[in-house]
Amino acid sequence: MPSSQPTTTQAEGDHEAEHEAEHAELLLKRKVLFFFSPEVSSYFIAGGVAGAASRTVVSPLERLKIIQQVQPQGSDLQYKGVWRSLVRMWREEGFKGYMRGNAINCLRIVPYSAVQFTTYEQLKKWFTRHGTKELDTPKRLASGALAGITSVCSTYPLDLVRSRLSIATASIPIRPPPPSLAAISAKQTLSSAYQTSSYTTSSLSASIRPTALSASELTILGMTLKVMREEGGVRGLYRGLVATAMGVAPYVGINFAAYEALRGIITPPGKGTIARKLACGALAGSISQTLTYPFDVLRRKMQVVGMKSGSMGYKYNGAFDALRVIVRTEGIPGLYRGLWPNLLKVSPSIATSFFTYELVKDFLLTSHV
Repeated sequence: MPSSQPTTTQAEGDHEAEHEAEHAELLLKRKVLFFFSPEVSSYFIAGGVAGAASRTVVSPLERLKIIQQVQPQGSDLQYKGVWRSLVRMWREEGFKGYMRGNAINCLRIVPYSAVQFTTYEQLKKWFTRHGTKELDTPKRLASGALAGITSVCSTYPLDLVRSRLSIATASIPIRPPPPSLAAISAKQTLSSAYQTSSYTTSSLSASIRPTALSASELTILGMTLKVMREEGGVRGLYRGLVATAMGVAPYVGINFAAYEALRGIITPPGKGTIARKLACGALAGSISQTLTYPFDVLRRKMQVVGMKSGSMGYKYNGAFDALRVIVRTEGIPGLYRGLWPNLLKVSPSIATSFFTYELVKDFLLTSHV
């Protein structure tokens, strides 16, 4: 009579494999459900709404900051002064000029802010073992820094394209290369805007648009394809990422840490008025932006250096080379160009962001209870 042992062993093995598969599927479902849990979903949605609201409120100042960061010095055609520049922008381009680049900015900031706030909330739980340990300042800084790096790496190409669109139609005067470089270029047969100019005094002071862009290239998709076509494919979309990574970690870390600390001082229990909540965000944003602003200037310089006539006469070989050139040619003040309009936009922007986030998050969490 044949033994039934092999059949029994095989059945047990099949049952064990089936059990392991069910266990793996259960773990996967738990992870998916965790990510889409009401709590995490509330963080994500609130963060996205907060980002879009904050950037739309300060769109004109955001564009002005970028223009002032990348324009050359020493020209009468510079965008000088906040109010005068805003009036000029309105006169030249109207309301559309104020909102230039805002669509892609919102498209970028929604996932950026959503990822940032969600990551920060989850990291806080991880560092404090879900509330069993104290959330001190180092943990807040670390949570914010890691959240900032995660969000910026996931949305950086959109930030670069947004910067290009912001300055594409601005009448920024273009600085020609130094005479020595011009003499060398004159001997070459390469066709460019620099070689075809006569380098006369009048031509140096003329207001020239960065490039003659078609209507299709002034769209998100068009500018993205243009960068990839002319600047090395996908790699071109990550130009300036090193400078951004250097600045985003301390900026976001300080921003969240300052907000958490100020909230305990300015909005104690029973005094959480709207004005006090807005003041927390405004002060936190001003502190973090001022301390890390030079990194933002480097990031913008690196992002526009690939534009055929937007490099302002300089070709940087990386973030450290850009830092060296800026300090040598413009001094330390060159690292803070555009700071004033930036500070004017930071207060309402960060205040709106934190206030909207807390408002939407509380509403969503309450509705799920």
